[in-house]
Amino acid sequence: MNSQNNSPFQTLPPVVVALFLLIMGIEIVFSLGARGLMGGAQAVGWRLDAVQTYGFSAPVFRKMLELGQWPTEHLIRTVSYAFVHGSFSQALFAGVMLLALGNMVGKVFSQLATLLIFLAGIVVGAVVYGLVAQSQFALIGAFPGVYALIGAYSFLMWMRLGVVGQNRLHAFRLVGILLAIQLVFGLVFGSQPDWIADVAAFVIGFMLSFLLVPGGWRRVRDILRHR
Repeated sequence: MNSQNNSPFQTLPPVVVALFLLIMGIEIVFSLGARGLMGGAQAVGWRLDAVQTYGFSAPVFRKMLELGQWPTEHLIRTVSYAFVHGSFSQALFAGVMLLALGNMVGKVFSQLATLLIFLAGIVVGAVVYGLVAQSQFALIGAFPGVYALIGAYSFLMWMRLGVVGQNRLHAFRLVGILLAIQLVFGLVFGSQPDWIADVAAFVIGFMLSFLLVPGGWRRVRDILRHR
C-alpha cells in the first residue's frame, strides 16, 4: 500500500496553505453561525459585527490622517479587513485564487517573501483606497493580497518574456483580464470601488518583486544586461 500523503496541499507553499486555512476557517465560523449551527442566536450577526469591527473604512482613515491620531483599533483594520468576506462564495473564490497564485509565486520566492508581498498588498491597497475612494462602505476581502501576488507573478512573466525576447506587455495579460471582468460586473450590477485597492496592491506586488526575487535587483540587472 502506498503510504505517501496525497493531500492536495502537499506541494503548496506552507505559508499559502496557512493563509488559505485562516481565511476559510473564519468564513466557516461565520457561515455556521448564520445557519444557527453554532454560537446561538447572536451568531447570526457575527459577519456584520466583523465587518463593522475589522473592515477598513476610507472616511475613518482620512479622519485619522486629518487629526494625526492613529488608534490601534483602527490601524489594525489595514490588515484585518482582508480576512472578513461578504459571503462564503466570495471567501472561497479569494481562497482559490490565493492558492493558485501563491503556488506559482511561492515556487520562486521564499516563504517570507511570499507572505510579505501578500501583506504589503493588503496594507498598501487599504491606504490607497482610504486616500482615493469616496465610498462609505467598508473595504473587506483578501483580493488586494491576491492582486499583489498577481503582481509578483506578472513580474516573473515579465522577466521570462524578456529573457526569450518576447513582448513583455504580455506579462500583464492576467491582471488586464481580471480588471476588465471587474469593470463589466461593475457596469452591469453596480459595485464599490474596491478595484482601487486591487490596482494599488498589484503595483506594490510587482515593484517589491524586484527586491524580493531570489538574487534581488542584481539578478534582474544581470538578466537585462545580457539581453
